[in-house]
Amino acid sequence: MSTTAASTFPNVIRRQHDGSLGVYLDVYKALLQEQGYSRGSTYLHLRIVADFSRWLRRQRLSAKDLDERTVKRYLRSRRRFVDRYRGASFVPYKFLGMLRARGTLKQSPRPVPDACEVAVAKFKQYLAQERGLSVSTQRNYTRFAHQFLRERFARDRLQLSRLSATAVTAFIQRHVHERSPRSAQHIVGSLRAFLRYLRYCGEITTDLAACVPTVPNLSYSMLPRFLQPGQARKVLDHCDRRRTPGLRNYAILLLLARLGLRACEVVAMTLDDIDWRAGSLTVRGKGGQRAEMPLPGEVGRAIAIYLKKSRPRCASRRLFIRERAPRIGFADSSAVSTLVERALAAAGVDSPHTGAYVFRHSLATEMLRHGASLGEIGQLLRHAHPDTTQIYAKVDVGALRPLALQWPGGGR
Repeated sequence: MSTTAASTFPNVIRRQHDGSLGVYLDVYKALLQEQGYSRGSTYLHLRIVADFSRWLRRQRLSAKDLDERTVKRYLRSRRRFVDRYRGASFVPYKFLGMLRARGTLKQSPRPVPDACEVAVAKFKQYLAQERGLSVSTQRNYTRFAHQFLRERFARDRLQLSRLSATAVTAFIQRHVHERSPRSAQHIVGSLRAFLRYLRYCGEITTDLAACVPTVPNLSYSMLPRFLQPGQARKVLDHCDRRRTPGLRNYAILLLLARLGLRACEVVAMTLDDIDWRAGSLTVRGKGGQRAEMPLPGEVGRAIAIYLKKSRPRCASRRLFIRERAPRIGFADSSAVSTLVERALAAAGVDSPHTGAYVFRHSLATEMLRHGASLGEIGQLLRHAHPDTTQIYAKVDVGALRPLALQWPGGGR
């Protein structure tokens, strides 16, 4: 045990000697400091680990016995102590993860997958390697494929060649009628992709994908979600750049408003994606696609100021880092959507749509108002298919008005 650690938290260090986890204290403490945890949070983590270590000794267990089941037993046994501290129940799991990452513990043996899980795993590998789909899309596709196989072969041995059009339509009828149109489209799209994959692999010979019914696409029945003229600028102006989080949030909002990036693309950005000399930005889009985009001066300056004054020092190469520890990149795109929602509320912008996509749609709408073609809009937004951009044609209501038929009986 190092003297530096002992002088920092003497009581905790002393108690760590009572169990088998004390030898890992310095490494865990260094990890917490690297991830930006405060002194108080670090003390809390070490206090929980100390209690965990003593509990292991009382149970006649050692560090090599650690796994998720052991952690659950500890949390049940010491619930009254752990519940005193907010978020403390996560600490043993984080400590366990550190030991596994260092190779101190062996990975828990995974149960042998059954035939259904093996089939779905191969489908997921196909989606990733052959089609290059994103992780979230892979998850959606495989979830419904797994559910379909489980229900069809609940009592029988898995035989993909026995799949029939009756089984396909029965599955759709059971799960689609109570769902929203968008959710229903996810189900039929996932099932159709899975059946095409099975035919591609030779597992089935009939084109069962053609048996999957089509859910009406109502996307063109609604106007795209966008802010009114001037509202995007109002949100940017109300971003508090005097505070550290405000500099990061302002840079993110500019990427959404000026380049129309998706939330997932902002999350995935790294320090290496910016070419400062060329003034360009690499965007990691859907399906693993990459695109080089020019970096506007306003956006570049905002990012540079964030990097110089606000971004914490950490090991992560992600461009945007969490405000609180652990100092790593955002977990997913929901963090960016929450940021946008709070920015709209702070600026007093009353919008029925508050997700990150509202800036992407607003940019396209503003470009159309200033005479940009749908092709130019699609190129900026990196749409894979021209049909995706057609929805913005409905925004120009003035140009569409002469095309409307006269209402019988005259106007009201």
